[in-house]
Amino acid sequence: MVKTVPGIGGMTLGIGLMLGGMALAQQPSTAQPKAVQPKAASGAKTTTAGKAATGKYVPPKTPWGEPDLQGIWPLNHLIATPFQRNEKYGDRAFMSEDEYAAAVKAADSRNKRFESGAIPQADSGSAVLRQTSLLVEPANGRFPALTDKGKAMYAAMHGSYKPGQTVFDSPNDFDEWDRCITRGMPVSMLPRNYNNGLRIMQSPGYVMIVLEMAHEVRVIPTNGSHPPIDPAIREYLGESRGHWEGNTLVVETTNFTNKGDMTNSGVPGSPPLTPQDENMKITERFTRTDPDTIDYRLHVEDPTVITEPWTVAYPMKRDNKYQIYEYACHEGNMAIRGYIENSRYERAHPKPAGQAGPGRGRGGAGRGGGATGAGGTR
Repeated sequence: MVKTVPGIGGMTLGIGLMLGGMALAQQPSTAQPKAVQPKAASGAKTTTAGKAATGKYVPPKTPWGEPDLQGIWPLNHLIATPFQRNEKYGDRAFMSEDEYAAAVKAADSRNKRFESGAIPQADSGSAVLRQTSLLVEPANGRFPALTDKGKAMYAAMHGSYKPGQTVFDSPNDFDEWDRCITRGMPVSMLPRNYNNGLRIMQSPGYVMIVLEMAHEVRVIPTNGSHPPIDPAIREYLGESRGHWEGNTLVVETTNFTNKGDMTNSGVPGSPPLTPQDENMKITERFTRTDPDTIDYRLHVEDPTVITEPWTVAYPMKRDNKYQIYEYACHEGNMAIRGYIENSRYERAHPKPAGQAGPGRGRGGAGRGGGATGAGGTR
């Protein structure tokens, strides 16, 4: 059974009602498989779920005729798959049988370690993919090198995930996620060690993605009636526009700020911290390939910051029994004050040379965090 670390307060079931009348199909959950591999997208069209004459899966349709993606699609099954690939695999996208058996054993050991004690330290990984990494492009599964501008932006970044940063004296020494403003994009569509809930809701002309982490909702118009917004308007999650290509939802997102993290070590297997800027563009593709699977691809371009684009691909797995709790984090909570007080104390009372202090990074122990980690306790 998958254990989750609940937030403070009640379940967030009412988010998105601002748009009115959003029906969510509560369909039975199925157990997560031990091995999960992406499946080919289907281009067939029909009004009911099943198989087309080609033998490919045909997703059910909403009452207004769009492919039905609704449900709860937590990312717990991705915890054991690193964001970027271990260099030992080279360009291999999938593990051998022996490598896969070792990965299953390591994931089981990790789950037992984090589930020990009165309160689980992190969510359990509910499956192990045969993928060697979530990154599928570049071919080596490694995060692209930063441009000279990207390196300069990285040097100017602050936050609990910044390697080597020990001075925290004001809110300006933290990033937007530290301050519970936003997790940002594209990192909100990547797994963490807890609060991996992701809920898709639909109404005519809209798709909503409810994010458990940082209690945000991505509102995506899909009927072409919303023109692009002024380039001067910038948003933490960007401005998304979607359209349907057969049974695939394609979402293009632009109009980002330059204040977020493209990714950070809160994502298992990610580089510690990477910047983003206003030129970033994200293209996502959602294709339902069976009743409990969505083939998901995320393509990121930001030529100012990275030397080449990168792409993530993974299967979303439906679990409508997963409970999404309130992520009771807000700007001005105790985490920032705790960091500042601890930082000032540590500088006033330096430890002997060679004696390491507590780890840092939002999310607690196991993700770079430790006694002063800001995540999970509010």
